[in-house]
Amino acid sequence: MMESHYLFGVLVVSFLAVTLFFRSREKKRIRASKVASNSVTSAALANPPDGSSEGADIIIVGAGVAGSALAYSLAKDGRNVHVIERDLTEPDRIVGELLHPAGYLKLVELDLQDSVEDIDAQRVLGYAFIKDGNATKLPYPLQKFPSDVAGRSFHNGRFIQRMRKKVSSLPNARIEHGTVTTLLEENGTVKGVIYKTKTNGEELLKKAYAPLTIVCDGCFSNLRRTLCSPKIDVPSNFVGMILENCKLPFPNHGHVIFADPSLILFYPISSTEVRCAVDVPGQKIPSIVNGEMANYLKTVVAPQLPPELHEPFVRAIKKENIRSHLSRSMPAAPHPTPGALLLGDALNIRHPLTGAGMTVALSDVVILRNLLRPLRDLHDASSICKYLESFYTLRMPVAFTINIIAGAMHKVFSGSPDKVRNEMRRVILGYLNLGGVFSAGPISLLSGLSSQPLIGLVVHLFAGAIYAVFSFIAPFPSPKRIWILACVIFDACSIILPVMKAELGKFPYQHWFQLITGSPAM
Repeated sequence: MMESHYLFGVLVVSFLAVTLFFRSREKKRIRASKVASNSVTSAALANPPDGSSEGADIIIVGAGVAGSALAYSLAKDGRNVHVIERDLTEPDRIVGELLHPAGYLKLVELDLQDSVEDIDAQRVLGYAFIKDGNATKLPYPLQKFPSDVAGRSFHNGRFIQRMRKKVSSLPNARIEHGTVTTLLEENGTVKGVIYKTKTNGEELLKKAYAPLTIVCDGCFSNLRRTLCSPKIDVPSNFVGMILENCKLPFPNHGHVIFADPSLILFYPISSTEVRCAVDVPGQKIPSIVNGEMANYLKTVVAPQLPPELHEPFVRAIKKENIRSHLSRSMPAAPHPTPGALLLGDALNIRHPLTGAGMTVALSDVVILRNLLRPLRDLHDASSICKYLESFYTLRMPVAFTINIIAGAMHKVFSGSPDKVRNEMRRVILGYLNLGGVFSAGPISLLSGLSSQPLIGLVVHLFAGAIYAVFSFIAPFPSPKRIWILACVIFDACSIILPVMKAELGKFPYQHWFQLITGSPAM
């Protein structure tokens, strides 16, 4: 058995060596390519026009996580920013409550880290997977980071209101209550927006103009069809409740319970509250109004919970504060449009199982902020549009990796009576239980902490496949076990390849090798 583990380690190290060899050969070409992709016409870098203060430099549609963070960062850079948000009251959602450590680091980079202060946010130090009473603990690899770096979980609305307050504190940022109905276009270039607002109780239709409009109005965006080709999948619903005065088996950890027919999540959102999110497969779920859902939670879900969570879970059902949320996924498929750009959930959605949506959004905000920072004039719309196409390349390492993991995890870990799928779950949990790099690597990919996410994804996919081979054929193979292994590998490919194809469907093929071997996004 020791010889098998030794050979397994040799194969993994050999694969890493080959990957690093090809990366070193491509480094000079990639650096030159980046310089070329970051170039813009002289018009875009020219001195600003006559100093007119009329209108905004940038319109941002939506003041959620992405919109508020972007508005604050651009206004701090000296831009005149006009934010239009359809609802300025505190949001009340059952998703968007978990921020991974990489997301917190992006908040620090944007000077927004105090947005998680004074909202009773809880530190999150990792995950715990619980299956059949056995726990696999996956701490975030935070050893090289300052002590304040960790995940955070909180009430989504409190977090967003803190960021909106930060935006409003800047004199060159204006948040206005209004609903954007249409993008103003002229000869294929977006010039601004038309939006509805109220003044003295009277509804008005207004126009706002800016050289660049950034649409980040969320997963229910009514503007995205103008700027992309959305292909939305709804594999399940999240059914959420709040458990009060509940002690989790592993404090300061998100918990994933492997249940039938699907997964159950628990994580703290305040010092006295724990969010429970039950993944219910399919688009049609038992009715909440007539009590069918409460009965489903009591009879199907509750018996599968660890003992310490059972009683708080049943108490939460009795309070009848059960809510649902469509679990959507949508690969990014933008149409580069002069004068406009999509961001956040309006651009790209992944299954909420991994809780990584805000981390991806904040990573995108940092990339876009850095791309716009050297530009003094945004009026050359076609040139700016061409320049900002590099945004989609730069976001891919983090976004693609997290999206792949989210989609694959939901498909693999959802309960299934299929023997092959059960064997696949056994192999994955066995791989994670190896510890060391075999657990730290995947959790760093999931949380956005990996410095080379695409290389890490490829390495762990191959290492996992090698582990699967050894787990089935060592110490002695049999025809039955070899057949099951072949079925597991085939099933794994049938899950992950379609997810990869969807994520890469609109992405330029010539950039794939650069993404795998190049540096991470800025």
